[in-house]
Parts: sequence; structure tokens; C-alpha cells
Amino acid sequence: MKYFFDKTRLAVGATVGSLVIVLAVAAPQAWANGASGTDDAAARALEQKVQALEDQLNAIRNELGQVKSDAAREEQHVKEVEQVAVHADELATKAARKSRMLFFRGGFTHAMQGRHGSSITSNVVPVGAQDTAGQNGWYVGAGVDFGLTNDLWGYLPRTSVAGEIMFEYKEFGNKVQGNALANIPTQLAGGTLNPRNVTVSQFTLTAAPKIRFMEGSKFRPWIIPMGLAIHVISPTSESITYLNPGVMFGAGIEYNIWKDFYLGIDGRYHLTAGKADGVKVDGMTAGGYVGIGF
Repeated sequence: MKYFFDKTRLAVGATVGSLVIVLAVAAPQAWANGASGTDDAAARALEQKVQALEDQLNAIRNELGQVKSDAAREEQHVKEVEQVAVHADELATKAARKSRMLFFRGGFTHAMQGRHGSSITSNVVPVGAQDTAGQNGWYVGAGVDFGLTNDLWGYLPRTSVAGEIMFEYKEFGNKVQGNALANIPTQLAGGTLNPRNVTVSQFTLTAAPKIRFMEGSKFRPWIIPMGLAIHVISPTSESITYLNPGVMFGAGIEYNIWKDFYLGIDGRYHLTAGKADGVKVDGMTAGGYVGIGF
């Protein structure tokens, strides 16, 4: 029985296989024969669909090529922007370095009033030479400019502002004969007139904003609208006062002679509120300076 079923299964399998082979061989021919009998309009419709698919494929290829091209251009643009940013940073760093200056000054100074002090003229001890220092003298000084802005914080192009820290030494005489307190021996102890020479000097420390015009040009005028000044006088006043605050005004012109080296001239005026124990230090300076940018 089992043998019969096996034979039957084998026969059925063979029959099915034969049918598959026949269908496989006959199907293309039958399709061709059927297709040859189809309507021309259907063939054209199929051809149009195939053509539409090809067109869509070509459009996709073109779009892909355009995307690749746009991506390449965008990448190049990003590189250019990065290069510009790096260059701008370099310029900003360079500008920051060159916005500072170390300068050395010297020239003529004039005091609006002759100096009086404990070793020069004394109202307490009116004896001795009682000499008075001259009003004209000389000065030397130095300072540093620290750049704050190159366009007045966006309000005025080509107008820079720097913070100036400066000190100067002024001398009005070094052979000024002193009074009884500067006598050897002092006349207060019965000595004869033998006055000692006294140096009349003044030290000034200032802090001020400096406004430069024509930024970027070799020729640059500048002004100091107002700054703080602290004056130290020597010798001291009769009351041993040696500090006197005030304000400073200034103006000047400088020229870039070579690389970061500058030559300039300036004038400054110092004004105080009044006398400090009889000593008034108002005055002016006029001279030149050499600057080095860094």
C-alpha cells in the first residue's frame, strides 16, 4: 500500500513538473502571440510609462548632481569664511598690539607763580636769603597709552580713544638760596649768613583719556579734554604739605616716522583749585616726545 502511494506521489510529481516545464516554455511564446494581437495604443501607453520612468530617473540623477555641486560650493564658502575669520582675528590681534604706546617726553615748563616753600621764602622765619625760584624750567617724563576703542565706541569712525598714564619731573632751579632754615649753621642759632642751595622741583602723575583723530593715517592730531593730576612739590610748603591735586588739559600732533616709531609735539596745562598752604603749582609744559607702539 505504501509502495502504491509512493508510486502515485512520484507520478503526480512528475506530471506537475512536466506541466511547469511546458508552461515555462510555452508562456513566452503565448505572451508574444498575445502581445502581437494587442492594441497599438496600449503598446504606446506602456512605452510612455517606461519613458516617464526614465525621465524621472534622469531628473533624480540631475537633482543628485546639483545637490553634490551645491554641497561642494557650500564647503568652499565655509572654508573661505573660516579663512576670513582667521585673518580678521589676526588683524584684531595686531590692532590690539599696536593700540598701545610707550613714549618719552621732554621740553620747557613754566609755572604761573614763583615757587615758595619752607626752604625758599618763609613768612614764619623771615630771615636769610629769602630767595625765590624762577618760573621757567625744564621737564622730562614718560608714559603709556592703552587703546580703548578705534571708532569712539561706534559713534565716530577713525577716532580712537586711549587711556594715558604719565609721569613727569619738572625742575625750576637747583641753586636757589634758602632761608634761615637752609643756612649753615642756621641763623636761628646765631650763625652768619651762609645760605644753602636748594633744588626746586615738582613731580606730576596724571591719568587721562586721549582722543586721537585720523586713525590709520601717519599724521594724527590728538587732544586730552580733561585728566586727573597729582602734584608732589619739593621742597615742601611751610606746613610740610607736598601733595596738590588738579586737572590737566592737553593737545598734540604725532607722526609715524617708521614702522611702530612715532615723533610728536605736545602742550599741556595744569590747573589746581587753589594754593596748598601758600604754594600754587598751576603751570604748563611744551615739548616733544618719542613713541614706540606695541
